[in-house]
Amino acid sequence: MTSNEIRKSFLDFMASKGHQVVPSAPMVIKDDPTLMFTNAGMNPWKGIILGNDPIKYARVADSQKCLRVSGKHNDLEEVGHDTYHHTMFEMLGNWSFGDYFKQEAIDFAWEYIVDVLKIDPANLYATVFEGSKEEGLARDDEAASIWAKHLPADHILNGNKHDNFWEMGETGPCGPCSEIHVDSRSAEERAKVPGRELVNKDHPQVIEIWNIVFMQFNRKADGSLEPLAKKVIDTGMGFERLVRTIQCKTSNYDTDVFQPMLKKIGEICHCEYGKNEKIDIAMRVIADHIRTIAFAITDGQLPSNEKAGYVIRRILRRAVRYGYTFLGMREAFMYKLIPQLIADMGEAYPELVKQQNQIVPVIKSEEEAFLRTLDKGIGLLDKLMDEARKAGKTEISGVDVFTLKDTYGFPLDLTELILRENGFTTNEEEYNKALEHQKTMGREANKQDLGDWTILEEGETEFVGYDELNCETKILRYRQVSQKGKSYFQVVITPSPFYAEMGGEIGDSGNLSLTLAGGKKQAFKVLDTKRENGLPVLIMNEVPFVTGGVAGESGILYAEVDAEKRQAIMCNHTATHILHYALRQVLGAHVEQKGSLVTADSLRFDFSHFQKVSPEELREVERLANKLIRDDMPLEESRHTPIADAKAMGAMALFGEKYGDDVRVIKYGPSIELCGGCHVPSTGKIGSVRIVMETSVAAGVRRIEAVTASKADELYYTQQDMLINLRALFNNAPDLAGAIHRSIEENAGLKKQIEEFMAEKIARFRDELINRAEDFGDIKLVRMQGDADPNLIRGVMPLLRGKFTDVKFAVVGATEYEGKPTISVFLSQPLVDEGKNAGTMIKSAARLIQGGGGGQPWMATAGGRDVNGLNAAMEQLLADLKN
Repeated sequence: MTSNEIRKSFLDFMASKGHQVVPSAPMVIKDDPTLMFTNAGMNPWKGIILGNDPIKYARVADSQKCLRVSGKHNDLEEVGHDTYHHTMFEMLGNWSFGDYFKQEAIDFAWEYIVDVLKIDPANLYATVFEGSKEEGLARDDEAASIWAKHLPADHILNGNKHDNFWEMGETGPCGPCSEIHVDSRSAEERAKVPGRELVNKDHPQVIEIWNIVFMQFNRKADGSLEPLAKKVIDTGMGFERLVRTIQCKTSNYDTDVFQPMLKKIGEICHCEYGKNEKIDIAMRVIADHIRTIAFAITDGQLPSNEKAGYVIRRILRRAVRYGYTFLGMREAFMYKLIPQLIADMGEAYPELVKQQNQIVPVIKSEEEAFLRTLDKGIGLLDKLMDEARKAGKTEISGVDVFTLKDTYGFPLDLTELILRENGFTTNEEEYNKALEHQKTMGREANKQDLGDWTILEEGETEFVGYDELNCETKILRYRQVSQKGKSYFQVVITPSPFYAEMGGEIGDSGNLSLTLAGGKKQAFKVLDTKRENGLPVLIMNEVPFVTGGVAGESGILYAEVDAEKRQAIMCNHTATHILHYALRQVLGAHVEQKGSLVTADSLRFDFSHFQKVSPEELREVERLANKLIRDDMPLEESRHTPIADAKAMGAMALFGEKYGDDVRVIKYGPSIELCGGCHVPSTGKIGSVRIVMETSVAAGVRRIEAVTASKADELYYTQQDMLINLRALFNNAPDLAGAIHRSIEENAGLKKQIEEFMAEKIARFRDELINRAEDFGDIKLVRMQGDADPNLIRGVMPLLRGKFTDVKFAVVGATEYEGKPTISVFLSQPLVDEGKNAGTMIKSAARLIQGGGGGQPWMATAGGRDVNGLNAAMEQLLADLKN
C-alpha cells in the first residue's frame, strides 16, 4: 500500500465504525495562548474535552498535521540523526466523546491493524498502566483483560506513569493509556532477544505506533484526581511510523513518504542518499524540515523573530545550515523543493497547491537572508579567533559562542566545526550556563499558576454581544491565575456581551456592575476578555459576590461593555473588510488576507502581494474604500450558514483558519467574508479610513496600517496643523511646494559654496602646517596648540596623507574649541610601517582630558571634558611618538 492508500484506509475504516471524518485543523494555532502549534492530534478537541465546547459528533476521526520541536524524543537538534522522529508529522486518530470507551477503542485498533493492514499479531505488544501508589491508582486491569482477548500474556506489558499515564498539562483531563508497539526486526534478531525486552527502550526497530488514551480523570491544581463527568477516548497513531511498518522498511525515510523528496534533494544538491552518513543526516533534515516550513506558511505563519514565527525561522535555518555545511549549498535551494512536496502531499492537503505562489518566495527570501547571516557570522568568528591567537589562546569563550548563536543566529555545530578546523575549542561549560540561563528566564517569563475552577453554576456562555452591549448576567465559574508576579481572576459569565479576543480582534473591556439588595451599587472592572481553550473568560482583579466588601452578598449583576471602545473596534474591523475588497479591485485577485490586528486605535492588515504598493495605488485603494463607506452599505449578516453555501456566495475564507460546518457570513455590498468579529450596522458609521503606512512583512506579504472614524479626523487635523505651520515658515506663500523647492535649491547652492570655502581653508591650513614643521629626531613634526576647529583638523589629515608617502611626518594636536578640548594625531605611512599607531596613542592620552576616542593607525582624534589636561596630553603624545 502507498502512504496515500494507508491514510485513506484508516479514515474509511473509522467511518465504517460510525466516526465522522473531518479535515485536519491548521498546524499553526491562532487563538490558544497555551500553544503555538498543534503538537498532538487531540489539540483541536481541547475545548470539547475540557467541557467548554458542545459535542457535535460523539465519534470523530482525522489525519492531523502536527509539529513538535521539544519534549520527549523531540529535541529539534536530534531530528535527522535517527530514522523515526520528525518535526512535522501526521497523526491518525479517532475520538469518542462520552460514547464508547476501552472495550471498543482496543477492539477497533486491533481490527484495523490486524484485519485491515495484515500486520502479524506475533510482532505486536501492548502496554498498560501498572498503577501508582503515590496517586492511589491501581493497575489498569480492565485494559489488560481486553488485550488478553487478542494477545498472549507475555505480549501485554506493564508501563510506568511516565509512559502509560497521559496528562494534558499540570492540570486538566488525564488518564491511563495503552500503547501498541511493533517489532520490525528480522526473525533471527527476534529469536535472540524477545521484543518485550525492547519495548520503550528506544530501539529503532521496536517502536510505538499507536497510543490509546483513556481520559477518565481531571487533575486539580492541588494535584489530586477526580473522575471526569464524560469519559473520552483519544487515540493517536504516527502516520510515518505506520507507513514504515506496512512497507517493511527499517527507516521512515525509506518509505514513499520521504523517498521522492530525498531523490529531489539529491538532484538539486548533487548528492546521493545512502552513501555517506553525514550527507544522509543532512538530507533527512532537509526532507523533514521542508514539510514543516511549507505547511506552517500555508497555515498563515510566516518566519519571524517572535513566538511561532521564530520557531519556523529556526527550523528553516537549521535545514539551510545542514545544506551549507554538508552539501556545499552556498545559494538558496530549498524553495526549489516545493513542487516535489506538492506532488507528494498535494492530493491529501490541497491547500499546498493553492498556496504555492506564497510558499516559494517566502522560503527563498528567508534562505537568502540566512546565507547572508552565515557570512556575517563567519566574519565575527574569524575576528574572535584572531583575537585569541594574538592573546596566545586556543579556547574561545563559551559566552561569545552563545552570543553568536543567540544574537546572530549562527549555529553551534557550524561554530564548533570551524573552530576545530582552525585548531580552537570552546568552553562548553560557559556555553551551557549561558544557554540554561536563557531557558530559565524564558520559563519564568511564561510560567503561569492556574487555580482550580470554583464552579457556582453549570452551563455554557451564551454570547449576545452582536446585538447588545449591556445585559443582566450571572457568574458560572471563576479561578485565580498568577503570572509574572501578578495575580488576577478569570471569570466566566452567561449571557455575555463581551467579545473574547479572536481572529485578530482584541477583546472587550468594561464592567460587571452589581446592584445589592439595599440599592447599593458597585462596579467591578473587566480589564480584558480572552479565550482560554475555547472558553471566553473575563480578566478581572476582583470577582463580584466573592472578593472585596461584597463577598457573600447577593444582588443583580449587569454586564456592561465599554461602548466607545467597542464602536472604535467595530469601525476598524469593518474597515479591514472594505480595504480587503478595495485591494483586490486595485491590485488584483491574487490579494489574500494573511493576518490582521484590530484595536480601538487602529487596524493592521497583511496581504499577499509581490511588490511594494505604489503611492498612486494606495491612494486609489483609499478612494475606493471611502466611496464604499460613504455609500453607507448596510450589514447583511448570516450567523448560521453552511460553509458550502457561504463559499458559493463568494465569501472569502482565510487559509490557516479553522471553520466549522456552520459559519457566519458578513456582507457589505460587494464585500463578502467569513468572520466572527464585531461590525458596524452600516459602512457609513466608519466615517472615513486613512492609510498611514505600507511596509513589507515577508517575501510576498505586504502590510498596511490605517485609522478610521475619530482617529482619522485626528490624523487630518495633525496634518492640517503641520501644513499651516509650514505655510507660516514660508510667509504664507500660495505655492507652498514651489517655495519649499526654491528654498532647498538655495540651500544646496549655499552648501556648495561653503564646501568650496572650507576646501580652500583646509588647503591653506595644510600648507600652514607644513611650513611650521620642526625636526623631532628623524621625524618632521607639527605641534598644534591653542584654538582650532576640530572639523578643520579632521579635514586636513587626508590631505597630509596623500602628500607624505615616503617621509616621516607627524602632526600632534592638543587644542581647544568653544571651551572643549580635542587631541589629534596624524602619522605618515613610514611611521605606521615602523609600528606606531595613532589610535593607540590617542586612547592612552585621552584619559588626561577626561575623554575618549580612537581611529585608524594613521589618524585618530579624541574629545574630552577637561581643558586643563591638554598640556599633559601633549607631553604623553610626544613621548609615545618618540618611543
